Amino acid sequence: MLQLNASMGSERVEMRKRQMQVHQEAAASVLQARHSMGNTPTNASNACCFCWCCCCSCSCLTVRSEDETIQRSTFEHRTEGTPNCEESLKPTLEDARSWPMSFERVMKSAAGRSCFRQFLRTEFSEENMMFWLACEDLKKETNKTVVEEKVRQIYEDFISILSPKEVSLDSHVREVINRNMLEPTSHTFEEAQLQIYTLMQRDSYPRYMNSAAYTDLLKSLEEPPSEP
Repeated sequence: MLQLNASMGSERVEMRKRQMQVHQEAAASVLQARHSMGNTPTNASNACCFCWCCCCSCSCLTVRSEDETIQRSTFEHRTEGTPNCEESLKPTLEDARSWPMSFERVMKSAAGRSCFRQFLRTEFSEENMMFWLACEDLKKETNKTVVEEKVRQIYEDFISILSPKEVSLDSHVREVINRNMLEPTSHTFEEAQLQIYTLMQRDSYPRYMNSAAYTDLLKSLEEPPSEP
């Protein structure tokens, strides 16, 4: 059992390293494009995202009351429960065959998101899909009070360096989030959501398309239904 846990831990570390490499390449491309257009931010940080300090004074890092704790448990149940409902969906053969055409086709399909999320779970990066879905849910919210609560929960669940579900973001995006937290809106994590989407598209999606999981899925959908 100890050897199994150690193996799973080392696989997750390697996955994080691979994701960070993709992030660095993507960030370098963006900065190069901005520089060529003369739009490189003067305050861009070169700090490693793992060294970013969560020492801001926003309400998301203060001590919560018992009522807020209850709200948190309700919110977590709702955000984690919604994707789990998708996991019961089964794609059609036509739907599944369209996924190699583009990552967008996977993400626009409820069954596609479900199957891809299950693959991410095997790579210890399911939090990327969970974060993306939470951001989509946030963008649909219009009530200011609820928006602020959801923003706080998303920050604690996926942005805080103390969270076991922390997603991998570069230092620039973390600085943007830090500023946005001063006045939370339904678009507070928009730039971070785009970065995680790009990470999944460049890193995990190609592996999923070439995985045994996807091949087995197609085979199961191609098989004729058994006679009653």
